[in-house]
Amino acid sequence: MAESTSETTTTTDAGDDVEFEVNADGVAYTSESVAGADTPLRPATIAPAAATGRRKEAVARVRLVPGSGTWSVNGRDLDTYFPNKVHQQIVNEPFAALGLVDRFDVIVRLSGGGPTGQAGALRLGVARALNEIDEETNRPTLKKAGLLTRDARIKERKKAGLKKARKAPQYSKR
Repeated sequence: MAESTSETTTTTDAGDDVEFEVNADGVAYTSESVAGADTPLRPATIAPAAATGRRKEAVARVRLVPGSGTWSVNGRDLDTYFPNKVHQQIVNEPFAALGLVDRFDVIVRLSGGGPTGQAGALRLGVARALNEIDEETNRPTLKKAGLLTRDARIKERKKAGLKKARKAPQYSKR
């Protein structure tokens, strides 16, 4: 007579495409991994994007074109236009936040303001252009990093009767 081996097997779904079976002997794990499920696929960034960024008195008109990561700021390279490394880091923040460093050529026309204001305007312009390319994927990351918010701090106007915006003339009691 042949022995019948009947073991009870229970299959349980543990979420994230992982199942495990509980046998009489122990537990055996099986997984059904989908290729590329962990990393979201980026759409083809073929179309160029353009945006405008402002900060204080500075205005940056930015164009992004898929390329090798070259910068043209008023016809000059980024390193020569912004010799300060802090300004270069500010300008590159949107690309670093999205992991898209050296994926786009950047063409910029900057006007007005000083170096810090221009760097802030350029950062906002680049972030807006990246948002325009792929809003579904890029917007949450850029928004969380605070790169899509226009810095509203500007110079306060001078008031009548004061020397500057808030500085009063010297007070004389007699």
